Amino acid sequence: MQMVKEFNYRGIPLAELESTSLEKVFTLLNSRQRRSLTRGITDSKRKLIEEIKAAKAGTLTNPIKTHLRDLIILPNMIGVTVNVFSGKEFVPVQLRPEMIGHYLGEYVITNKKVSHGAPGVGASRSSLYVPLK
Repeated sequence: MQMVKEFNYRGIPLAELESTSLEKVFTLLNSRQRRSLTRGITDSKRKLIEEIKAAKAGTLTNPIKTHLRDLIILPNMIGVTVNVFSGKEFVPVQLRPEMIGHYLGEYVITNKKVSHGAPGVGASRSSLYVPLK
């Protein structure tokens, strides 16, 4: 019988992380994330964090949509689905414990593979030549 591995963030279990203060969580993050969070959280980010808390508590019914790709995922956000804008559409992202300390935008790709078609009107003379098979 295989045991399920319990998630630890830098040696601290998830349940303990959720109960610790944000200042102590900040000390566990990388320097870039720590600097961003200690400089302050903007009003739009604070509003999104409150929406995530409401969704986790079960009081929010409609899905959370956001353009904030630079929001750092904190332990108290785990377990919620957030729709993040990719530049064209909102992509749902399920926040998991492994995502702590990363940005929301890291999980939503903003570009896609380009598949070029046949040359169109106004193309050069040489590109109009398509050999018959």
